[in-house]
Amino acid sequence: MRLRQGQFSFLPDLSDDDIRTQAQYAIDNGWAVSVEYTDDPHPRNTYWEMWGHPMFDNRDAAAVVYEVNECRKEHGGKYIRVLAFDATHGWESVRMSFIVNRPKEEPGFRVVRQEAPGRVIRYSVESYAVREPEGHRYG
Repeated sequence: MRLRQGQFSFLPDLSDDDIRTQAQYAIDNGWAVSVEYTDDPHPRNTYWEMWGHPMFDNRDAAAVVYEVNECRKEHGGKYIRVLAFDATHGWESVRMSFIVNRPKEEPGFRVVRQEAPGRVIRYSVESYAVREPEGHRYG
């Protein structure tokens, strides 16, 4: 299973040059770039751990690639993504998000069925990775 989230998730993994190009595009549009990581990539888990601070004043995409590689050194067995945040009044949201690192094995998700009173059936999605404690989910 290959996690599909954000832009470019159906393409092969991005090289550092590809990351630099996309980060420069975000910077040229005035968006703040940040790096985040997680070991729980559930689609509704929008709050990943932040690596450093958002780079609001950064004008050089090489700095973004540097931070991605520093994050890989410490969290290389987890998912890492780059976000581009547009602080423009009225928009104030993420404009771009893409995964730049994945664990070697991506266990995927399962559908969990829950029966409730009155013949109600609910379904939820759970990552197989969360069966292990945080910090031990990927080899």
